[in-house]
Amino acid sequence: MSNRKVPEKWQSSLKAAKATQVAFDMDEKIQLAIRQEALTQGLSPSDQIRHILGLPINRRPKRPRLTVSLSADDYQVLGEKYDISPSEQLEIKKKLMEELIKHVIDNA
Repeated sequence: MSNRKVPEKWQSSLKAAKATQVAFDMDEKIQLAIRQEALTQGLSPSDQIRHILGLPINRRPKRPRLTVSLSADDYQVLGEKYDISPSEQLEIKKKLMEELIKHVIDNA
């Protein structure tokens, strides 16, 4: 193994780099129940699992956000939908946010 020193700015990432992600293949009803509990308690599903298992939860304030991965093809489709160039990703993001907000208001 190498004796190279890890740069100072990466020191805080060492623990995370050594962690192993564990995936659970469970019945959909169980997964849904855990996700709903997490949402009700303002936790991520991962933090809810840690809570259930009695493990510590990192209580750093998190910026609440939703994410979606968009490919170049997705930007092409969305650009056509909103009549915006697919390269205008920030403008497309604004339109997506408007559409998501409208969806929630219309379905409330």
